[in-house]
Formats: sequence, C-alpha cells, structure tokens
Amino acid sequence: MNETRIGFALTGSFCTFGAVFPRMQQLLDHGYRVIPIMSQHAYETDTRFGLAKEWVRRAEEMTGEKVIHTIAQAEPIGPKKLLDLLIIAPCTGNTLGKLACGISDTAATLAYKSHRRNGRPVLLAVSTNDALAGAAANIGALMGRKGVYFVPYEQDDYRQKPTSCVADFEKILPAAEAALEGRQLQPVIF
Repeated sequence: MNETRIGFALTGSFCTFGAVFPRMQQLLDHGYRVIPIMSQHAYETDTRFGLAKEWVRRAEEMTGEKVIHTIAQAEPIGPKKLLDLLIIAPCTGNTLGKLACGISDTAATLAYKSHRRNGRPVLLAVSTNDALAGAAANIGALMGRKGVYFVPYEQDDYRQKPTSCVADFEKILPAAEAALEGRQLQPVIF
C-alpha cells in the first residue's frame, strides 16, 4: 500500500465537482491516502449542481476520512506534516487571489499556507471565468513559486467566455505524480 498522503481541497467552482470527484477516486484506486478538505462555501452551499451535505457525504464515504472544513482543523497540516501533497481542485479565481496574496481565511487556503511552510508541493487545478483577465496576475505569481504546480488547463469556451479557463481534471493523477517528483506536467496550457 502506498503511504503517500494527499490532501484534496475543493473550493467553490461547484459546476466542476462532478468532474473532480472521479479524480479523487482515481487517486484512491492508485493506493494514495486521500484526505478531503473543503472551503466553507464548498462545505455549506447548496447549488443547482448538488446539495452540500451530499458532496460532503460522498467525500467522506469515498475516502474514509472526515472532511477538514474549518481553519482550526486545517492548521495542524503543516506542523504535524500530515500531507505529502496538497491538491486544490477546483481552484477558483478567488482562491488563486488569496493564495497569491498570502490570505488564509478558509480551510483550503490555510491548508495551503500550513502545508507550504515545510516546502511540500501543492498542485492547483484552475477553474475560473477570469483566468485570462483579473486572475491572470495571480496565476502568474503562483506559477513563479517553487513547489507550486498546475494541472494543465485550457480555455473552456473561448467564444462565450473568452477569459475562462479550466483544468483538464483527467490529468490530476499524472500531474500529482509529477508534483511529488518536483516536476511540472507539460504542457501547462494546451
């Protein structure tokens, strides 16, 4: 059994949860221990894409772990070295901005700060309508940081949403394995 521990943080791009959960299962199928983390909005908000309590239940049943969803629960991640890799998928424009500016006011952003204090890798799966607009500077800032990696991403609807990008969630597993080796899976933008 693989002893690698992967934190899997979900933030509020609710429309992508259906695509992200199979990737969490894929990590489990490859023998990784997965610890689910959710921002407050991901943990509490019901949307047209599903009820929050159902996403929480699914994450906990799938992983066999309780969802980390408060700042107090996320704080020990770094000091206790609880994770080998932290994945934030989906990683919204709001979360990208907070990470780029050092703001840690959600379980997901504090998990990032706490985990990075030990120089351990983080993998971000972008999902934002303003990746090529307001969030572009934040993506650039994070791309320049050692130990921060990205799941390859692309424009998802260049005609209707010309600044929107979304990660290729099917590449989470290979991107995670590359990040654990200290490599960025290429190409980053396709």
